[in-house]
Order: sequence, then structure tokens, then C-alpha cells
Amino acid sequence: MSTAGGDRRIALAVFAVLSAIWGYNWILMKLGMQYAGPLTFVALRGVVATAVLFGVLAAAGRSLRPVAFREALLLGLLQTAGFTGLVQLALVTGGAGKVAVLAYTMPLWTLLLARLFLGERLQPLQWLAVSCAAGGLVLILQPWSLAGSTASKLLAVGAGLCWAVAVIVAKRMQARRRLDLPSLNAWQLALGNIPIILLAWVVPEPAVVWAPELLGALAFVAIPGTALGWIMWLYVLERLPAGTASLNALAVPAIAVLGAWLQFGERPNPAEAVGMVVIAVGLALMSVVTLRQERQRAVRVIAQE
Repeated sequence: MSTAGGDRRIALAVFAVLSAIWGYNWILMKLGMQYAGPLTFVALRGVVATAVLFGVLAAAGRSLRPVAFREALLLGLLQTAGFTGLVQLALVTGGAGKVAVLAYTMPLWTLLLARLFLGERLQPLQWLAVSCAAGGLVLILQPWSLAGSTASKLLAVGAGLCWAVAVIVAKRMQARRRLDLPSLNAWQLALGNIPIILLAWVVPEPAVVWAPELLGALAFVAIPGTALGWIMWLYVLERLPAGTASLNALAVPAIAVLGAWLQFGERPNPAEAVGMVVIAVGLALMSVVTLRQERQRAVRVIAQE
């Protein structure tokens, strides 16, 4: 077995484990709110995950000083405070599977934002992917019947938008300067958690019930789900093509929907179920385009050699 082939197999295994962790994360995020308020749970998750990430940096002998404070602050407000805070609030009244699907429309929002702010042109299949996502969103949001968990659905879509804006901001940053990604990730989590902590302190929420179930959910969501999860994600991105890694956007919501059905008995209504499938088709089309672009780049590189 070649070294490159071995690295790829390990990366694929890590990718599979990470997808399972991030998929089940949604179940435990929902479960944790039976014992703590949403803002309190997010704040506790952030504190534990931040401590673990800085511990990993220290154990690796790396500097704990911020090397890109402004960048970390901006990403923290978007990715930690925005995305993580909004999805947790969405889970208060929304099903774990449905919220996961809506939040993972992020890649499709990223396509549109990249067209507007980075000047990236969309291919026909990408426009079709965006159209599928739009149709799926309409079926899930059901604007003709504004009742039930509409606020939850909008919060989940807002979370996906926050994540997409964070991706565009990160792309612009990386185009200007080389960033220390592990340090940046630790600091964005630490800084982004500050407004969450302040909100959890100010907004009245039920007292925390320190049950074993809460501690278990918190430990899973904060350590493998957040701190180690982002380290695994960086490992995957370094060793797998972007097109393969982008399949994460398909795998995680699928696992979340299955887990929510098995653990909570969540069943989407017919329109929502069709909407989820249509969004999945859009995400699959986006991955096909990315894989095709990678093959074309590889062919050009070989031709130049």
C-alpha cells in the first residue's frame, strides 16, 4: 500500500467518523435542552470546547497568543455566536432533523454569496442546485401555512446564512494572508462564545439540572462534536479533495434525520419530506460540479507536466 493511498484511506475513515459525530450532534443538542436552557447549553458547550482546543494547542507546543485577532473576532461572531446560537434556538421548537437540513443549506448560500462578493461564476448545474434548494426551502417553510415551528425554520435558515457568510469572510482572509487555522479556530470559538455567555446571563432561563444525561450530552457535543470535530475536519480538508469533503453536507443531515426519527419519533409531513429530498438533490449536484472541476484541474496539471 502506497503512503498516499494509506493517507487517503485514513482520511476517508476519519471523514466517516466525523460525519457520524456531527450527525448525532444534533440529537444531543436537542436532548440537552431537557436539562438546560438553549443559551446556557450553548455557552457551556463553548466553554468546554474552548478549553479543549487551547489544551490541544498547548500540548502541541504552539503559541496561545492570537495571531489574527480581528479575523478571529469576526469569524467568532458569525460562526460561533451566529451559527451555533441560532441552531440551538431553532431546536427549542423545531425537530433536530429538520433544523439540520435547513442549516446545511449553507453550501448553496455560499454559492450565491461567492457570485455576489467574490465574482465567481455559477455553472448551469450550480444554478440547478440553487433552484432545487429554493424549491426545497419553500416546501419545508410552507409559507401558505405560517404556523407551528415557522420561527424555528427561519432561525435554522438564518444559521445557514451566518455560516455561509463566515465561509466567504474566511476565503477573503486566506486570499490576503496565510492563517494559522488551528489557532484561528480556537480563538474564534473563544471570542464568539462571549456574547452567548452574556446573553445566557441576562436572558431568564430555567435552572440547570445537572443530570448525567446533560453531562453526557455536553461532553459529546463540546469535545468530539466541536473541539476535536474541527481538528478532524482540518485533517480531512488537507488530505481529501474538496468535492469529496463537501459530501459532508449530505451525510450529516441524513444521519440527523435518521437519528431524530429513531430517538424522538420525528416524522416530517409530506411537503417537508419532499423538500428535504429536493435540497439533498441540490447539494448532490453541487458536489458533482466540484468533483468535475477537480478532475479538470488535475488533467490540466498533468498536461502542463
